[in-house]
Amino acid sequence: MRPSAVTEPVELAELQRLLDGAPAPVQVCILCEVDAGGRRLPVPAFMLGNPAPQVPAAGFFGGVHGLERIGAAVVLCFLRSVLARLRWDELLQRQLERMRLVFMPVVNPGGLWAGTRANPQGVDLMRNAPVDAAEAVAPLVGGQRLSRRLPWYRGPRHAPLQAESQALCALVRRELLSHEFSLAVDCHSGFGLHDRLWFPYAGTRAPVPHLAELHALSRLLDESLPQHRYLFEPQSRHYLAHGDLWDYLYREACREPGRTFLPLTLEMGSWRWVRKNPRQLLSAQGLFNPLPEHRHARVLRRHLGWLELAARAACSHRAWCPHGAERERQQHLALRRWYGA
Repeated sequence: MRPSAVTEPVELAELQRLLDGAPAPVQVCILCEVDAGGRRLPVPAFMLGNPAPQVPAAGFFGGVHGLERIGAAVVLCFLRSVLARLRWDELLQRQLERMRLVFMPVVNPGGLWAGTRANPQGVDLMRNAPVDAAEAVAPLVGGQRLSRRLPWYRGPRHAPLQAESQALCALVRRELLSHEFSLAVDCHSGFGLHDRLWFPYAGTRAPVPHLAELHALSRLLDESLPQHRYLFEPQSRHYLAHGDLWDYLYREACREPGRTFLPLTLEMGSWRWVRKNPRQLLSAQGLFNPLPEHRHARVLRRHLGWLELAARAACSHRAWCPHGAERERQQHLALRRWYGA
C-alpha cells in the first residue's frame, strides 16, 4: 500500500527530483508557493520546445484535487519519460522543434500534502472560476458558497481566484492560448467504472464551437489506439457545475478569432479499483487512487499511450483537423453522437 498523503506524498518527492534534475533544454518556473500547515510548497511548471505562436502547443496538468493523487502521478510519469528521452530520442527532439510542451504536474500541492480535495483554504479549484452554470446544477456537487467546511466550496463571491487557480490560468494564457492551436489534458480520478475523456462545457449542455475538431480527435484516438477503453464525451452528459476553470479558459480562447484550444479532462474511473479491492472503501485515498503497487503501476502504463498521442496530435493537427465540407460532416456526426441532434 502506498504511503498516506499526510506523511510523505511520493508525488511531491518525485516532483522535487524532477525540479532538481531538469536538463538544460527544459525551462522551469515556480508559478507560486502555497502554505500547507507552515510548510511552503512550490507550484512549478516545466516548458520545453518551440515557443513561437505559429507552432502548436500541448499542456498536461494533474493534482488539481489533492485527494486524486493518481492524476498527478500520471502526469509526472509522462514528464519523466519525456525528460529521459531528451538524451537520445531524435524523433522527440525534431517534434519539439515544431511544437511546445507544457507540464503542471501538481496544481494543488497543499491539498495533496493534506490528503484533501480542496486547497488549504478549503476551496475546490475546479469550482473556483468566475463563471456560473447556465442551467440548474445538483446541490453541493455543482459548487456551493455556503461554507468551506462543506465539499465543492467555490470560495467567497467576488473574491480573487485562489493562488493555484491564478497560476494555472496564467500558465495556460502564456503557454497555450498564445498559440494558434493548443490542447490541454487535465488528469483526475473518481468517477464511474470507465476511463473518460471529457470536453467542455461543464456549465451547460450546449455544444461547444469546436465540436467538429473534438469529434475528429476522438476518431483519431479510435484509429491510433485500437482497443482503448476511453469514453470520449461532453462532461455535461453526467453533471453540470459552476466555476469550471476549463470552461472559463475555453470561453476566453474562443474570443480570439482563428484560435483553437481543446481542453480535455481525463477522468479515471476509480470505482473499478474499489470493485477489485473493496477494502479501499475504508480509506479516503482508496476511493480515488489504486492502492496496490501493481495496480498503481498498471494505471501509469495504461495512460502513457494517450498522453503521447495527445502531444503528437497537437504537433500534427493540420493533418487531421477538419476544414470546409469535412468540418460540416464532422459537426453533423458529433451532434448526432453526443447530443442526439
